[in-house]
Amino acid sequence: MTTEAAHTAAKRLPERTIERLSEYRRMLLECLKQGRTHIYSHELASMHGITAVQVRRDLMLIGFSSDTKKGYDVEVLIEFIGTILDSPDGLNVGIIGMGNLAQAVTHYFNGKRSRLQITAAFDIDPAKVGHTVAGVPCYHMDTFVETAVRHNIRVIILTSPSSVAASMVDPITRAGIRGVLNFTSTPLNFPDDIYVEDYDIITLLEKVAYFAKSSDTSSNR
Repeated sequence: MTTEAAHTAAKRLPERTIERLSEYRRMLLECLKQGRTHIYSHELASMHGITAVQVRRDLMLIGFSSDTKKGYDVEVLIEFIGTILDSPDGLNVGIIGMGNLAQAVTHYFNGKRSRLQITAAFDIDPAKVGHTVAGVPCYHMDTFVETAVRHNIRVIILTSPSSVAASMVDPITRAGIRGVLNFTSTPLNFPDDIYVEDYDIITLLEKVAYFAKSSDTSSNR
């Protein structure tokens, strides 16, 4: 499959498949560090708690095949997944609200992917504006649109307080942002051509706590 064909196929992929491809690549990179050159579908599946059939189906969707006698070539599969997930020219990411969560995300993520980098941060706190975190400069939110355009930022991580989250929709839209990872607990109404992923930590933690409580109740019967 050519790179162009791969990108065409990627546009048709289900969201959950895209998530699994990212998970596969992360684990494959660990395998590569350990010196592994090949891996079977059932081994990759066991690392993610899914079936080998699901792994093969995902890779079939992106047009990847392999010598089943030796398994998948780890390095080749990493590179192929990259043609699906990554932009050929790379994508710049901005982060709004440089609190503890944003700083932790910046420290953790930068350097993990060569074609996806957090290049600018934004805040209104004078103690943060003008400083850098993990090499990322922090600008005042008043300059967001012009700075985002100048840095060619296409994706925003939103970690601002929920009370002001709704006011971020207009500047993000005007800056030509194409994707938003929303860490606030506020649902935001963006235009349909901006992809939004909501990540509500409180809801997710309460979900985990519910099942942990249910597990405790079952074991005590």
